[in-house]
Amino acid sequence: MITRFLLLTGAAPLALGALSPAYAADADADVAPEQTTSVGTGQSDNDAIVVTARHRNESSQAVPLAISVVGGDHIDNAGAFNVGRLQQLTPTLQFYSSNPRNTSVNVRGFGAPLGLTNDGIDQGVGIYVDDVYYSRVASSTFDFLDVGQIEVLRGPQGTLYGKNTTAGAINISSRQPTFTPEGRIEVTAGNYGYLQAKAAVSGPLSDKLAARFAISETRRNGTVSNITTGAKVNNLDNLGLRGQLLWRPTDTLDVTLAGDFSHQNSVCCATVFAGYVPTQKAVNRQYPAIYKVATGQAYTANAASQDPFNRVTDLDAELRAKQSLGGVSLKAKLDLGAGTLTSISAWRFWDWDPSNDRDFTALPITTKSQNPSKQQQFTQELRYNQHSAALDFQVGTFYYYQVINTNGYQEQGAAATKWLLSPNASASNPYNNNVLDGLNSTNTIRLTNTSWSAYGQASWRPLARLTIQPGVRVNYDKKSGSYDAVVRTAAGVVLDPGLVSTGNATQKAQLGVLLPESYAPSFSKWNLSYDLTLSYDVTSDIHAYATYSKTFQTGGINLNGVPADAVTGLPQTQYQTVAPESVQNYELGIKTQLFDRKVTLNLAAFRTDIANYQAIFSANNAASLSTLRGFVANVPSVRSQGLEVDFSARPSPRFNVYSNFAYTDATYRRFTDAPPPVELSGGSTFSGTDCSIPTTLKAGVSPISCDISGQRLPGISAYALSFGGEANLPVAISGRDGQVYLGADGNYRSSYSSNATPSAATTLPGYTIANFRLGWRSDRNAAGVGIDVFGWVRNAFDKGYLEQLQVAPNSVGLLVGNLGDPRTFGGTVKLTF
Repeated sequence: MITRFLLLTGAAPLALGALSPAYAADADADVAPEQTTSVGTGQSDNDAIVVTARHRNESSQAVPLAISVVGGDHIDNAGAFNVGRLQQLTPTLQFYSSNPRNTSVNVRGFGAPLGLTNDGIDQGVGIYVDDVYYSRVASSTFDFLDVGQIEVLRGPQGTLYGKNTTAGAINISSRQPTFTPEGRIEVTAGNYGYLQAKAAVSGPLSDKLAARFAISETRRNGTVSNITTGAKVNNLDNLGLRGQLLWRPTDTLDVTLAGDFSHQNSVCCATVFAGYVPTQKAVNRQYPAIYKVATGQAYTANAASQDPFNRVTDLDAELRAKQSLGGVSLKAKLDLGAGTLTSISAWRFWDWDPSNDRDFTALPITTKSQNPSKQQQFTQELRYNQHSAALDFQVGTFYYYQVINTNGYQEQGAAATKWLLSPNASASNPYNNNVLDGLNSTNTIRLTNTSWSAYGQASWRPLARLTIQPGVRVNYDKKSGSYDAVVRTAAGVVLDPGLVSTGNATQKAQLGVLLPESYAPSFSKWNLSYDLTLSYDVTSDIHAYATYSKTFQTGGINLNGVPADAVTGLPQTQYQTVAPESVQNYELGIKTQLFDRKVTLNLAAFRTDIANYQAIFSANNAASLSTLRGFVANVPSVRSQGLEVDFSARPSPRFNVYSNFAYTDATYRRFTDAPPPVELSGGSTFSGTDCSIPTTLKAGVSPISCDISGQRLPGISAYALSFGGEANLPVAISGRDGQVYLGADGNYRSSYSSNATPSAATTLPGYTIANFRLGWRSDRNAAGVGIDVFGWVRNAFDKGYLEQLQVAPNSVGLLVGNLGDPRTFGGTVKLTF
């Protein structure tokens, strides 16, 4: 079997893919694709572009939804080896990660709250690998392994996929076992000690049994210098394995057993100093003054550079981002003649073993902050697909069971008292007695999450060019869990929450930093979703569609702690559950191919309204240091609307170019009780809702809450753009025919807020990243061996940029950031056979 290289041009980026008959045949129904030409990079483009977003083989242009298709080889060439880098190719996909557990993936502005991860809240962007749902978004930080192609579906997909997703889905398809021997080897080396090796081999074990095995390993030295420890941090150390067995006892039955294991063990994730902004705290309790008190030097002399792009940090706590992910799945597909019955059973696990520096400084304020977590999930999906000239339909049922056990620990150090407590003249003041050193909290979190659904979608063609596509979903969710935080002094004395009101000054000071809580929330609800799509083939190359969706984001429970009553110290249990989001989505789109299909131009306009939007809150009466007091609650109303334009052209086999643009206007429509921004936080008293900046509030006074209705959602750029192209010339080397090629790709995004409540201090500027590659690839020789050798440079102009800002705890005005990668360069050698 010869693997064919294609440039996919669906509703989004042009992407170099690798499709094979074995891969294409893995869909649940074999429908002849309408699109039979591709846009390539010098390779033959007479093969079909096949996507499986709707669990059947189709042309990307014929699918009546906004879909981005990125092929495996384009992913490799662009260095997009995980979802974080995939966003450079798909402008409506946004990825943020302060560490693997605290990762957010959003599409069109929605998906997961930006900030602290909460075990009891589901994500709105579904991640699927070979039809298996990955419940933990941390899986998106792993390397892609033997990927055939990735489809990013934009908008709600509840009547199409097993787990309900309100923002979109990332559908990853790995290369499948083949009955014809084949393989590929790829080795990459670059600066910062970068080394990546990938290999895959596939072939028959008998006339009815085929196997495929793949391995990937990535290593890179750290890109940030920690001057406190002398170590390089934010390195890469990733290993991935995947094995598959395909049993084909008859022409009508395929059974695939797959297993995978991935492991990361990096010194991550260091932040860098990003700035200081005055708050409502007293001047002597803000970052410049308090840093000088604690260290004896002015903060401008801080050894960690005041310029974040010098890539220097000064963290004293251990940094560790160690995680393992894996599982086993069994997929059986039976051709019944009129349709196809598919069963997918899967078990997966995720083990997370972290260590962080949550005070973001070289001082022993928080000496330990970690939430080791173990998760197991089981999923069972059964679906039936049928295709005919007038009617296609899919019906399915999906069961999901998840168990999470998290055991967190936080401990304060020798500098905590002077950093967190205020001094006064009294010798008995806790500030003068180092009462926080050794104070610690053990947090035990448990979750049981069960979900069941039945869903269906039909495509009815009452007229030759008109398709009516209704869909419906019935869903039941049940979550039960517990949160138990036990606070102890350095001497091991357990502190009771009632001491908030009855304790002495020392106990009250300690409980103002770490607060014990214990509660056991539960949630259950039935929901109904439905959608309707009308599509019309204006011509064979022009397709228009309109969609309305009414869906929901599953409700949840707060498992990171909730605000405590200021008098009793007891948890305010009205915050322990989170209501489901109610989502309405409207979309209009047109997909066109022009000039004998040498040009593709697709447009999509959308609007999404969400009631009871799930967002991160914080409480003024919560513990001042611990990020565990961030909690999820409902915002009355948000809206995202925008326009997506996807263009690609291949005027000749020697040249192609593409550009994909997204305008996203994502705002709070009604949010009257938002937390104040960092500039207005930290007051000793609270008054009103005056959140104007500059404020009329007196020093030391913070607003109780802010009305930020009409302001932008966090993490969303109004404008995002991806672009690229490639040119080639035929050149033979050592008697082998081939092409010399020059390729470029890049992305731009405008400014965006990095905090739930927008402010100038937490708005990150926009940036542009450009990447280049130059190489030679051969045609396959008589033995079927192909060679591809190229050099590459990513972030070629060494643009310094921050991916995310974090506000340091205790309202001292310190801002820290997560750096994007610097300029990297290297070379890659690929062999296919």
